[in-house]
Amino acid sequence: MIAGYGEPTTHPHFINFISAVGNHPVRFDLISNGQELNEARLKHIDGKIELLVISFSSIDSSVYNRVHINLSHERVKENILLAKKILKHTQLGISLTPLSECLDTLPETIAWFKSHGITLLTMSPTLYDRGGSMTDHKLSTQRLRQIISDFQLHSQEMDFIPSLGDSLKQMWHNKFMCMPRNSDIFITSSGHYLYCYNDISHTHTIGHINDLDVRQALNLREKMGPINDLCNGCNMHDRYRPKELVQVAKKYLSDKYFHSME
Repeated sequence: MIAGYGEPTTHPHFINFISAVGNHPVRFDLISNGQELNEARLKHIDGKIELLVISFSSIDSSVYNRVHINLSHERVKENILLAKKILKHTQLGISLTPLSECLDTLPETIAWFKSHGITLLTMSPTLYDRGGSMTDHKLSTQRLRQIISDFQLHSQEMDFIPSLGDSLKQMWHNKFMCMPRNSDIFITSSGHYLYCYNDISHTHTIGHINDLDVRQALNLREKMGPINDLCNGCNMHDRYRPKELVQVAKKYLSDKYFHSME
């Protein structure tokens, strides 16, 4: 998954990177804000990336401009429609921003996408805590899940979590049972391994790809406990506890059974 706190399409070697992953047998997905997805980039992405996900907050320009600072609302919409037209071998999805200010215009936003034949609409059931904004209101994960269900969106809660067996192995080896931190390894564009993806400032790096391979980085991180100044205020830390995992698994199996009966 090529994503993070930054826009990958602005990297000076973006085209070369996409060529490289296109020749690799591993599946690669890409998350973008859509601003730089012009015709040339979209044609180059097509078939090399399995899934292109464009982050989008609202069809209302005033809301969009507050959330996506310094982006052009009209340009991004045009690029999304261009992607719908050009992409033949890469799937297009939209990640709707789970911020409280986006929810009032969510029905109109969803209607706009569906009117243009874009139906893979997703949302995270965990509220984004940007700069501590989460503390200003009481919107819960349960309420977000209800919104996702009401609008028949794809919930992202299982997208970044491996199989149950893999999860149990990782939790067995690492007594610090934070599921996102235990199941993901994040590498910055500078080549540093991050302790956790919520380390936006890249303060807690645990090595560089020139010095450690992925397995060595994972082994090193498995021996590390929580970092108080990073973990104490994290709204992800308690998300995947046993009760939560049971609820998510139940919903996942229920949906899978329902779709198999259709």
